[in-house]
Amino acid sequence: MANILMEGRKRQDLVNLVLAVCLFISPWVMGFRPETMASWNVWLVAIVLGALATAALSVFAEWEEWANLALGAWLIVSPWILGFAANASAMWTAMVVGVLVAAVSLWALWDVHHPHAHA
Repeated sequence: MANILMEGRKRQDLVNLVLAVCLFISPWVMGFRPETMASWNVWLVAIVLGALATAALSVFAEWEEWANLALGAWLIVSPWILGFAANASAMWTAMVVGVLVAAVSLWALWDVHHPHAHA
């Protein structure tokens, strides 16, 4: 059973790692590279998200999932706080990836606190 839980968490961490890579390249792919604030925001979040996902792949710690949840929440609200909500590509990229990161983090936290759900 412990192996099943660890494999599930590794899957979640791999998803966050893929999301971090997608987020990092998104200014070029989605065409909002000239939007400096949006670009720097997603690059910095992607680097932190990638570092947390890489660390969690080697040794799981619950705080990493809480940090990922905070990063996801930040991505969701950052277009308005940083003032790039008028750029649809940048706004939707941040919001969609933020929702996905938050969902994966909540899934991982659920698994930590409800291990019997995998029985």
